[in-house]
Order: sequence, then structure tokens, then C-alpha cells
Amino acid sequence: MKRKWFFIVPLAIMAMVLFAVIGGDVVMRLWNWLLPPLFGWRHITFWQALGLLTLCRILFGGSRWRSPGRYNFRRRMQMRAGCEPRTPEQREQFRQRMREFFGFSPSACESKAH
Repeated sequence: MKRKWFFIVPLAIMAMVLFAVIGGDVVMRLWNWLLPPLFGWRHITFWQALGLLTLCRILFGGSRWRSPGRYNFRRRMQMRAGCEPRTPEQREQFRQRMREFFGFSPSACESKAH
């Protein structure tokens, strides 16, 4: 088991460094290619691009230690409960509420049936 970690840890560190270098370079090149000609903003350095990438990750990426599956699990359970089979009376009540909400009158065939 120790031998396995001996290879995995350095590879993981190298992968993170490689991701940071490639990500920073991509952000820097895109920024310097698009924003100065379009908006007249200044060019940025690699370190500024890496900081911008980190800031975007913090603001928009969330964090890994926050259990993201909990919200998704609750949402899936609510969706599943809404899709369960309904009795004919429940279906008709649902249709009626939707008609009232959207302002539709009953169709011609439904008005003849009542």
C-alpha cells in the first residue's frame, strides 16, 4: 500500500501544478487576445491570470468540501414525488388548477361532458 502512495502523491502534485500552469496560460492568452482590443483594458501577466483563475474558482466554482449531493438528492426526491402516479381525480384537479392559473377555459369536448 505504501508503494502505491509513493507513486500517486507525486503524480497528483504534478497534475495540480500542470493544471495551474496550463489554466493560467490559457486565461492570460484569452484575456490578452480579447479584452484589450475590445474594451481597451490592459494586458495581464501570467500571475495575474492565475489569480483571476483562482478568484473565479472561489466565486463561481464553490468548494469540494460542501456536500453537493445533499441538495441534489433532496431535489431529485421532490421531483420523483411529483411524478408519482395519480388517481384520475387528482389528475383532473391538477388540470383544473392549471387552466385557472393560465386563464384557459375548458375545451369544447370537456364542456359537453359536464
